[in-house]
Amino acid sequence: MAKRVAIIDIGSNSVRMVVYEKTSRFAFHLLHEEKSKVRISQDAYKHNGELQEVPMQRTFDALHDFLQISNSFKVRKILCVATSALRDAPNNKEFIQRVNSKLHLKIKIISGEKEAYFGAIACANLLPKQHNAMSIDIGGGSTEISFIDNNNVSNTLSLKLGTVRLKELFFDANDIDGAKKYIDNELQKIPHANIKTLIGIGGTFRALSSAILKKEAYPLNKLHAYEYTCDVFLNYIKSILKADTHDELKALGIKSNRFDVIQPGTLILQRIMDTLNISKIITSGVGVREGVYLSDLLRNSKDKFPHNYNTSVRYILDVHVADKHFSNHLNLLSKKLFDLTHQFLNINKNYRYELALAAKLYPAGSNLHFYSQNKHTYYLIQSALEYGFTHKSITLIATLTKYAKNRLPADSHLQKYQELLPKDKHQTSALSFLLSLSIALLSHRPRNIDFEMSFEDGTLYITSKSTLYITKDAVASLACSNQDFKVLFKS
Repeated sequence: MAKRVAIIDIGSNSVRMVVYEKTSRFAFHLLHEEKSKVRISQDAYKHNGELQEVPMQRTFDALHDFLQISNSFKVRKILCVATSALRDAPNNKEFIQRVNSKLHLKIKIISGEKEAYFGAIACANLLPKQHNAMSIDIGGGSTEISFIDNNNVSNTLSLKLGTVRLKELFFDANDIDGAKKYIDNELQKIPHANIKTLIGIGGTFRALSSAILKKEAYPLNKLHAYEYTCDVFLNYIKSILKADTHDELKALGIKSNRFDVIQPGTLILQRIMDTLNISKIITSGVGVREGVYLSDLLRNSKDKFPHNYNTSVRYILDVHVADKHFSNHLNLLSKKLFDLTHQFLNINKNYRYELALAAKLYPAGSNLHFYSQNKHTYYLIQSALEYGFTHKSITLIATLTKYAKNRLPADSHLQKYQELLPKDKHQTSALSFLLSLSIALLSHRPRNIDFEMSFEDGTLYITSKSTLYITKDAVASLACSNQDFKVLFKS
């Protein structure tokens, strides 16, 4: 697969492009993202699905500029897919041939089921693992639904429900009852299942979740993998549907470019929620574009990453960790320390993974600036540790690296992120101490770990043939939340 790939998604409402760069076999990161609200389906649903000339020209112009942008990034491969609007249009060949002949861009119209599958494999690979979940992607012309259990995708389905479609057919005529009947008729096609988690994909869902995130004063500014309860969601969408003016929608946190389509999309969601017993909502920052990319990247591995592989971790290691030898030593040592001391320090054993990963990624920040290593590592983890992690894991890992080597986590930090960090503050402080201790014990940067460790009655014994002179000074300066914990060096 080419190192840099552009994915273009021609939807009913917007045309979007992402540019991804590979850093190793399965690791990648986003280089660029572009969006243009061309609304190619404008007035199409009033004319039996026929694409109209003005929207087609807007889309053509946007694609022309997208190609220019992709060329600036020296992209070697472009994958362009089109969904509902072109799929349903009797005159779609006219537009496809125009783009192909004048822009030399091949557009592939994908089926509704394939569109649902792409969105679902993006969620299955790039969100924390979910059991008994349903993904829903509300677009301008259609709504795609899939069932996800762990990494397995099933029951892909496409419904003729979309924000622009409903707006033009019903909302413009103020026929809300007609819209409800139309939606409910389409929803009968969804297989009955005991679904507990709803995964929201696409612009409508992201707009709602973004507003809820701000309304709830959520401490982490990250939409992908943002979780909240069904009650919070239902109360908010009721407010959206009751809004009579743009000012009311604005007060609810909806941006102006969504004013005319947010209520049709919200009505679809409300009717779906009435048919399911959902308890948890998860927002997906990935969808069809990422699914198209992954299906190409993972085409020889059944559209799944290798077991225990995480693409975001690998990307950070590839690009930001220069001394991988030291990184691996920190990772190994932190796990040994955890295994020896977690019972004495009263740390939940489930946090072993977060500690080990914080240790592995801790050196990343020094690649940007040595004297502000902790600050840069903290920022990198908060922003770039994107895929496959819950917000709680991201926040804990980032917190451990922020205070590593210096001091225990500040009360102000623990207070700010209290809903995402362990409820018992002692757990975070104890984990932070273990990371700092791991770093201190490797202060002399040995080629191989040149000491043995044992733990007994609150004392960690370090036995080595080396003097460990610098290491002893580093350990002596550490702060521990448990005053009974001691470190003794033995020759």
